[in-house]
Amino acid sequence: MIADKIRAAFDKASQRHTRPRQLIAERLIEHATSGTDFTVDDLWQELRDSEPRLGRATVYRSVEMLVNMGLLDRIEFGDGTHHYRVCGGTHHHHLTCTQCHCVVEVDVCLPVEQIRMIGSQTHFEIEGHSLSLFGRCEKCRSTHRGGDTPPLVVSVSSLKDEKPV
Repeated sequence: MIADKIRAAFDKASQRHTRPRQLIAERLIEHATSGTDFTVDDLWQELRDSEPRLGRATVYRSVEMLVNMGLLDRIEFGDGTHHYRVCGGTHHHHLTCTQCHCVVEVDVCLPVEQIRMIGSQTHFEIEGHSLSLFGRCEKCRSTHRGGDTPPLVVSVSSLKDEKPV
């Protein structure tokens, strides 16, 4: 169970059982149950209601530790932002909507032979990989279709009469 894995991760990392770390673990377990993703700042703000003196650095270090242990995934969005999600299960990747930021877990991957070939061609010993897929979800595509504004059209004839600046 993911709850036990999260609690065990703090024990394994020799983290003291402080109230802030217990709150972090419990909130992450809630995120795992609901399947929601979050930013470090979101998590920090949520936890400050219960623990006003909780430092952002404590939350950040805890999140990064769990990412490194494979219990949290860092989900990259097309606009350069990222969220985290409690996954900790099987190997998978994420497909994210560039408009609404919804996230779908997908079970696609490069074939192992292709990864080996890339390593051989580049003289790298590949230790891992991540695959980020971006697009617009069905809901955003259908919403956008109905409210499409016509594209800006500039005719060549209208530009002929313009004076250079």
